Amino acid sequence: MNAQKTDDQNITIRLHEGELNVMELLWSNKELAAKDISKIIKEYIGWEKNTTYTVIKRLIDKGAIERNDPGFICKAKIDKRTVQKIETEALLSKLFNSSLNTFFVDYLRNYKMDSAEIFELERIIDEQKNN
Repeated sequence: MNAQKTDDQNITIRLHEGELNVMELLWSNKELAAKDISKIIKEYIGWEKNTTYTVIKRLIDKGAIERNDPGFICKAKIDKRTVQKIETEALLSKLFNSSLNTFFVDYLRNYKMDSAEIFELERIIDEQKNN
């Protein structure tokens, strides 16, 4: 199981792309029956029912979702923001030696920002200066 201690929800849950597809449905819909998740995933991604149910079981085992009966109703146990934070920290660690500064410098040197993005970035920097 991919679980480690964290400050947010006492566990760090790393999710792969397929698992994130299921989680996005649950974050958008609060809760869904597994059969409905399977139908939606089949339509948009093309997975067969068994594949979807395997991913749901893996998410239950990881503690990312809970299953309630009757109806095999699935509900997210970890919020999207927490997953984003976990995945961002993992990416920074893996590719930028855990340095947010290195990431920003590298990214901003190679990314053309429009004026609205520059304005928003300046606003955030000003907030950080005042905190």
